Amino acid sequence: MTERFTGSFTQQEPIPDDAIAAANAVMRHGRLHRYNTVEGEVAETALLEEEFATLVGAKYCLAVASGGYAMTTALRACGVGHGDKVLTNAFTLAPVPGAIAAVGAEPVFVGVTEDLVIDLDHLAAKLDQAQALLLSHMRGHICDMERLMALCDTAGVAVIEDCAHTMGAAWNGVPSGRWGRFGCYSTQTYKHINSGEGGLLICDGAEDMARAIMLSGSYMLFEKHRAAPPPETFAQIKYETPNISGRMDNLRAAILRPQLKRLAEQAERWNARYRVLESGLAGTPGLRLTDRPDAEQFVASSFQFLLLDWTPEAVADVLGRCAARGVELKWFGGSEPVGFTSRYDSWRYAASQPMPASDRVLAGVIDMRLPLTFSLEDCALIARIIRSEVGAVYQGQVAAE
Repeated sequence: MTERFTGSFTQQEPIPDDAIAAANAVMRHGRLHRYNTVEGEVAETALLEEEFATLVGAKYCLAVASGGYAMTTALRACGVGHGDKVLTNAFTLAPVPGAIAAVGAEPVFVGVTEDLVIDLDHLAAKLDQAQALLLSHMRGHICDMERLMALCDTAGVAVIEDCAHTMGAAWNGVPSGRWGRFGCYSTQTYKHINSGEGGLLICDGAEDMARAIMLSGSYMLFEKHRAAPPPETFAQIKYETPNISGRMDNLRAAILRPQLKRLAEQAERWNARYRVLESGLAGTPGLRLTDRPDAEQFVASSFQFLLLDWTPEAVADVLGRCAARGVELKWFGGSEPVGFTSRYDSWRYAASQPMPASDRVLAGVIDMRLPLTFSLEDCALIARIIRSEVGAVYQGQVAAE
């Protein structure tokens, strides 16, 4: 009998009971706005910022409306504006070049390797084209951060890390987001902690964070922040920084704080599922797994593999066969963006030149969500289905040659 998976690739775990209780408390008193507090009260949002800064070892943290807003705020705080060029990954998702376009700047795309990280040799050749790098740790894959920072520091290029897929991850023990000038995180539903939408922004620069707080819409209430620079830092910045409102509210912060306490435990659960899939797919003919170096302490909320040099028809055949057995795979090599998938040449508001080596990689990238609602047995079953269908199509290709 042919095995079939019957679970959902989009169903997350429920919000924990203590997070629901915290949210109910906020709704009962009605003070959802982060600056709406009574005497002696510390807002949930301010507490979340303080707790996240402590978790990652940052001086300052700002809670905002989305990961995308965190990126645009970081770019603005770094002085990036109209007509500037910003380096970023060719392999990323639309909010990353979208953040660059939102501040009037132009993305300059950098290639991707077969391990799905930014191509550092290609980056080195492009560093003279921009003042900043918006580095996407796409799908949780972290490059050699020592080498990247050495390249960017030598060239005077500011690094902003997009950590939407790497909350809780690290490179050589240094948390993702702590390498560059800013670290940007997302708390959207499919990320490592879930408030539906939301984001966090960290940095160590006092003036950088003062600008970010003013940009977020603090209405001169910056002294209500706790994971923030001292009030005197704002003396001039408060007059010259526009309000581009994008605050997080207390309801979402209340939902997130209990989840943040469980992040390390949840990371272990995600990685256990990843390892089951990795083991089940190892050695599959025609299928390439990415290398995860020892220095990369990743948190795997998704899984990727490559069907390098396959024809589009063969890739589509694999996707169709797997879908018929309940396994939903996404393909970054399609000629048109579908759902969450897209390529650098899909964003026609951003000029780009073909990158043959990266195009070859992107044409083979297969992506799958890995929610914690999957059991280890589910992951083993999914691996068996993918292995079977990839093998069948691969053998058909070999026979036809």
